[in-house]
Amino acid sequence: MLIEALGRILPFSPEQVFDVIADIERYPDFLPGWRSARIIRRQSNTCYVDQVLTLSFLRVQIATEAVLVRPSRIEISSSDRRFRAFSCSLRIAEAGSSGCTLSIVAELKLRSDFLQQVLNRARLISFDGILSAYEARVHQIYDASRR
Repeated sequence: MLIEALGRILPFSPEQVFDVIADIERYPDFLPGWRSARIIRRQSNTCYVDQVLTLSFLRVQIATEAVLVRPSRIEISSSDRRFRAFSCSLRIAEAGSSGCTLSIVAELKLRSDFLQQVLNRARLISFDGILSAYEARVHQIYDASRR
């Protein structure tokens, strides 16, 4: 599964959006399917994360690395042997007076062709849903502070 780019404009600063996305241990509070996300170790701008996701009937534990490049992007990868390829780039860019754009570029290829077909057909991962969840979380946090 290759997602070239999904994006949207948010009426917030890149720093605000980055802070929400970089708060990895809060993912279970707002991202669909996330049951846990725990930072095991931090090294410079890299977080080593243990996560548990539930995707329909599947429960998946995965170790990832998140490289935080404030405030423009977060690069997530995994060397888990179940994947041929696993990368997700969350990119944040200035959008003038409109705020900023948040986009996702991702590649997710499983070693099992059967499971890859199940994942593709069932659309168990919705990157648009993930973007919507980030957007809702940014509104939840920063709209309240604007009042």
